[in-house]
Amino acid sequence: MGRRPFRCYRYQKNKPYIKSRYCRGVPESKIRIYDVGAKKAPVDLFPFVAHLVCDEKQQISSEALEACRIAINKHLVNSVGKDGYHIRVRVHPFHVIRANKMLSCAGADRLSSGMRHSYGKPIGVAARVDIGQVLLSVRGKDASEPHIIE
Repeated sequence: MGRRPFRCYRYQKNKPYIKSRYCRGVPESKIRIYDVGAKKAPVDLFPFVAHLVCDEKQQISSEALEACRIAINKHLVNSVGKDGYHIRVRVHPFHVIRANKMLSCAGADRLSSGMRHSYGKPIGVAARVDIGQVLLSVRGKDASEPHIIE
């Protein structure tokens, strides 16, 4: 059985539910690296800044943040060069996503309990973001502005 699509967990319905000593067995976040490129470059070396801003109050999975970072990094390495930019992911996934596992095999109606005791098991983590919150920032030179915006 595969994972549910993340549209099931997109909206912020419940309170923030973070990993703690009570909530154990949480899978690790898929995103490990939050800074990519020329991390130690001073501000005056990269004067141009582009921000990716969220326009909805929602949850973004750690897998989506990692995929975004990889895609931007790959594009900028090919177009600008390895040391011509700096990417920083500005949100961190702390909210634990739960799923109530359901059986879908033959005879599952005799085995499953349906919505009784439906508190789910942790399946991943997500970042809770608000309207207008900056998701990631990309710094670069003024000459590489069209590549960064793309």
